Amino acid sequence: MRISSRSACAAALLLLGASVAAAAAEPPLPPPAQPAARIAVRMVVVANFENGQDRGDKPGEYQLWVEREHLDETISDVRGAMRGIRRNADGLYGLLLRDLDAFVLDPRFDLTRTYWLFTGISGVDPNVASVGSAAWARWVVNGDELREFDDREIPADWPYGLFAIGASKPNALPSDPNSFGEAESADDLGMAYRMNPALTQWAYALTRAVKIPDTPALAGQRKAWKGYPNAQKPPFVLLGETLGAKRYWHGPARTHWAEDWVKLWTHGQGQFVMTNMESQDAARMMDEFGKLGYVDPQRVLVLRTASNPSMPPPGVDPLATIGDEAPGQLAAYEANYRVGVPVIREILAHWDRYENTVPGSAPAKKKD
Repeated sequence: MRISSRSACAAALLLLGASVAAAAAEPPLPPPAQPAARIAVRMVVVANFENGQDRGDKPGEYQLWVEREHLDETISDVRGAMRGIRRNADGLYGLLLRDLDAFVLDPRFDLTRTYWLFTGISGVDPNVASVGSAAWARWVVNGDELREFDDREIPADWPYGLFAIGASKPNALPSDPNSFGEAESADDLGMAYRMNPALTQWAYALTRAVKIPDTPALAGQRKAWKGYPNAQKPPFVLLGETLGAKRYWHGPARTHWAEDWVKLWTHGQGQFVMTNMESQDAARMMDEFGKLGYVDPQRVLVLRTASNPSMPPPGVDPLATIGDEAPGQLAAYEANYRVGVPVIREILAHWDRYENTVPGSAPAKKKD
C-alpha cells in the first residue's frame, strides 16, 4: 500500500508529539557529573618501617608520629597502598615509604605544593657525630651502583675495591661516555641528589637548638670512643649527607669508602654523616615524580638520626658490633620526632606564608 506524503507527514507529527509528551512526563536527566575537587595536601611525613601496629606496641620509625601528631584518620582505599595513608585535622599526612608511589599516583590528591619530610634511623660516622644525633641532609648519595673487587685482589695503591662504573680506579668519576647511557655527564647519573639548600638550611636553623634527650646508657657507650671527640658528644643537630645502599656494610674500611664516595659525587661539597638502606630510593622516586609534574622536589627535606655507629669503637672487633642498635634505636626514633616536628608545625601553622613561597627562599615579587 502506498502512503501519500501528506499522510506520512501527519504520522510523523503524531509520533513527534507523542515523544515530546512522553519526555515531559519523565524526570529530567541529571547534569553530567563534575570531577571532585582534588585535595591539596600541605605536608607529608614519610617513615621507612614500623614494628607491628602503628600505635600502642613496640615503636618503629612511624609510631611516634602517629601517636603524638594524632594521625588518627586512615585513608584505606588508596589503590596499591599496603598499610593505608594517615592524616590529622591539621593537614599532616603520614605514610610508609613502600606506599609512596600509590599515594602520589592517586588522582584525588594534589601534591604540587606539598612539603615532604623523609625521616629514618641510620648508622652514623663517629668521625662526625654521636649516636642519637640528627642530620639534615643537603645531599642524598646513591651507594648501590658501583664496581667491586675483592679488597685482597686490588692494586697496592688502592684504598679499597669499590669504584664508580665507568671509572678505572677508586675516587674517580666516570670517564667512559658509554657508562652515561642517556645522561649528558656523570652529574646526571642519579648518584647524588641535591636537596633544596635554602630549605634545608632553614630547617636546620629552626631546629639546631632542639635538645635531643640523652640517657645514661648512651653516655656509657660514648666513653669507648676515645680519640673521636664528636662521637663523645651528647646527641646534637647538624647538617650532613646521607648515603643509601641496599647492602649492609660496617667497619672502618667501609666508613673510609663512604666518606670518599660522598665527597666524590658531591664534588667535595658534601660530608658523609649517615648511612641507611632507603634514602637513595626515596630521592630517586621524588626526582622522577618531580620530572612528571606530580611533586615539587624543591619542597623535600631529609632528616636522618643515628641509631648506631658505622664502625666499632677503637679496639673492638667489627663482628661484635654488627646490628648493635641498643640503646641507640629508641634514641634515634625520639630524635627523629623531636627535630622534625618543629618544621612540620611551622609550615602548617603559617600555610598562608609557605604555600607559594618555599622557606628560606626570597619571596616572590608582586606584579604591578
